[in-house]
Amino acid sequence: MENSKYFYIWIGLSALFIAGSAAAFSVYGLAKLFSGAFISVVIMASALELGKLVTASFLYRYWNMINWFQKVYMTIATIVLIFITSAGIFGYLSNAYQGATLEFEKQSTELLTIEERIEQLEEDKFFLKEELEVAISELPDNYITAKRKLREDYNPQILQINNELLDYKKTRADLEIGLVSTGVDVGPAIYLARTFGTDIDTVVKFFIFILIFVFDPLAVMLVIAYNQALIDRNKLSHDDRGANRKDASQDILIEEDTERMDIIGQNGNDGLHYDVTDQDLINDEDVEEPNEPREENDPRPPLKEPSAKSGIRIQ
Repeated sequence: MENSKYFYIWIGLSALFIAGSAAAFSVYGLAKLFSGAFISVVIMASALELGKLVTASFLYRYWNMINWFQKVYMTIATIVLIFITSAGIFGYLSNAYQGATLEFEKQSTELLTIEERIEQLEEDKFFLKEELEVAISELPDNYITAKRKLREDYNPQILQINNELLDYKKTRADLEIGLVSTGVDVGPAIYLARTFGTDIDTVVKFFIFILIFVFDPLAVMLVIAYNQALIDRNKLSHDDRGANRKDASQDILIEEDTERMDIIGQNGNDGLHYDVTDQDLINDEDVEEPNEPREENDPRPPLKEPSAKSGIRIQ
């Protein structure tokens, strides 16, 4: 593709698409960060994004023509704007991650609470049974009525705990099913977190930093590459036009020489005196040998003979 004459178009389209995407994500992220002035932040961030790309192009094209203050300030401004754009992209991706995991985290928190409540009820049930067994064991064997009375006192409490346990276990089952459906959105993050032995938030932050490291800097570099491709293309076009003009002038000279040789061939010349023009041939016809006798009624003008002073004597 690099040998294609349309490769610069692919560079331009790639730069436009990546820079436009980075600008859109950054503007939205900054606007969400300063949501109190959403429209104003969108206008400001959009202007800065456009200015950043124009500044990068200007620095590449006119680096040798501007003074040191412009070089330093505009370079620093471009780098700072890249960081601002990256911060906006980080805000946008973080907001998207939180939106995707909000329901998941909510259900996970509810599930942890329910599991803790189930564990507490299981302990209460165990203590009630132990307490009942201890109370019955302290009674004599012939106190059957008293033992029955103790069981009647403890059984309602144990039954109530059992009913609560059933309700909580049912709720836990529903939450687990819901987590399976919700976890599809964050399933890859969960898998990576388990693979690296860390939590989901750390994994997501790591990948967001990787994305912002290559996103906007790549967009700026592609804009510079597009400017370079345009400049090189203009140089090649200029050289081609110069070569075409040179070839055309040579073709004209060859045609003139060919026509001249044709004229010489028509006049019976052997081709040795090809620099003689038509006017020279005409003048040669009018020239006579000085010793040639002339007729009496010859209309031609008298011959010119050299004189001692000027080299020409008029008769």
